[in-house]
Amino acid sequence: MAKFCPNCGAELNEGADVCLKCGKKVSNSSDNPNPNGKSKVAAGLLGIFLGALGVHNFYLGYTGKAVAQLLISVLSCGFLAAVSSIWGLIEGILILTGSINKDANGNDLTN
Repeated sequence: MAKFCPNCGAELNEGADVCLKCGKKVSNSSDNPNPNGKSKVAAGLLGIFLGALGVHNFYLGYTGKAVAQLLISVLSCGFLAAVSSIWGLIEGILILTGSINKDANGNDLTN
C-alpha cells in the first residue's frame, strides 16, 4: 500500500525518511493512509439515501453525473426523481460492494 506525506499529501517512495516534494521528515513506523481518500461507506450511504439528488457523486467529485441527477429530479418537479433514485441506489450498492472503488481524481476509496 502506498504511503503519503502528512504535510503535503505527495506519494512517498518506499522507505523514504524525507518527502521529496516538501522536504518534511516523515515517520516510517506508522501506516499513513491516503489523506485525499474518500470514505466508501459515506459515499455508498449517500448514494442509497440521497441518490436522487446526486449527493454521492458530488462527494466523489463526479460533478457532471451529479448535476445530471440533480437536474432530472428538480426540473421534472419530482416526476422523474424515481429514475434518479434508482440510479443512486444502484451506484450506492456498487460503491459498498467495491465495484466502484475510486473517486474522480483516481484516489482509492477508504473503508
